[in-house]
Amino acid sequence: MSSLEQARELLREFPVVDGHNDLPWALREQVRYDLDARDIATAQNAHLHTDIPRLREGGVGAQYWSVYVRSDLPDAVPATLEQIDCVRQLIARYGAELRPALTAADMEAGRREGRIASLMGAEGGHSIANSLGTLRGLYELGVRYLTLTHNDNVAWADSATDEPGVGGLSEFGREVVREMNRLGMLVDLSHVAATTMRHALDTSVAPVIFSHSSSRAVCDHPRNIPDDVLERLPGNGGMAMVTFVPKFVLQAAVDWTAAADDNMRAHGFHHLATTPEAMKVHRAFEESNPRPVATVSTVADHLDHMREVAGIDHLGIGGDYDGTAFTPDGLNDVSGYPNLIAELLDRGWSKADLAKLTWGNAVRVLGAAEDVAREERGRRGPSNATLEELDG
Repeated sequence: MSSLEQARELLREFPVVDGHNDLPWALREQVRYDLDARDIATAQNAHLHTDIPRLREGGVGAQYWSVYVRSDLPDAVPATLEQIDCVRQLIARYGAELRPALTAADMEAGRREGRIASLMGAEGGHSIANSLGTLRGLYELGVRYLTLTHNDNVAWADSATDEPGVGGLSEFGREVVREMNRLGMLVDLSHVAATTMRHALDTSVAPVIFSHSSSRAVCDHPRNIPDDVLERLPGNGGMAMVTFVPKFVLQAAVDWTAAADDNMRAHGFHHLATTPEAMKVHRAFEESNPRPVATVSTVADHLDHMREVAGIDHLGIGGDYDGTAFTPDGLNDVSGYPNLIAELLDRGWSKADLAKLTWGNAVRVLGAAEDVAREERGRRGPSNATLEELDG
């Protein structure tokens, strides 16, 4: 049996839990949530990285759908609610394939039923508008992780790709983490500055996650995780979910991406835009400036290193599909996960280790956060602290 056949067999029993997919934002940007115009029950290769046939081909058993909104939107909270509504519409429309999931038990139920457990993660603290009440509202609507920042700082946390503001987490930022622990909402440290990562690990009594980040030692980009932070994951119980974005995993792509982003801005587009018009600009730039190409092997190099530093119990996968313009060869869309598992088999990873990578670790971490939340709720009630009270 070939490695790829073995990978597909393993994924039938232990499917992928993917930590981050931006399909809702792509649907907002492309068709303003018109699900008839992007019917993901059928192949959408020309428009999206994601549809149900390719999720099935890729062996995906659970998906954290990102309810991301841009940090420069003036009305981030209502836009986040629209993103949540989009996920709910998807689950209602494709209920035979997608299963709503709020807990680790729901994820396991989805696996037994053969449906894709569908969870939600909010990407960026701007989505709570400095309000712990809004944070609780998102949790009640089904959001199970919050990425503390996106590309820009918030008033209480520093981003990896912005100038230092508060030096990591402010006191209100620490209170956000404590309230997330009390709720059972995972603290997601993708996108945050290394100082913020360390402060969050100092503060959190529940496992943290990196929903879509890779190794800074392998590719020196601020979006990636330094080794000293990876070394702390066993003590915290959390996990790092390797991402596939070429500009985060391939060193040669870092400089190329900076030039491509400048080109997008020069043409009047946000550098993360993936609309058809924006992609025409991207493609024209690439024709004149050939893009360094990441591969399955590039991603596997990150996982090899991260396993050495953090251990197999603290790794997962977060592809960032439909949130990136480019993908590695062999990981072109959500159908590609078996190629990564086959590569790791060829590198000597055991099936037991791969079962943890794809399924077991992510389920364990959410379940552990739920256990902590029960304890924390027994100790204290909701926090009504404000940014002004704690940070002055």
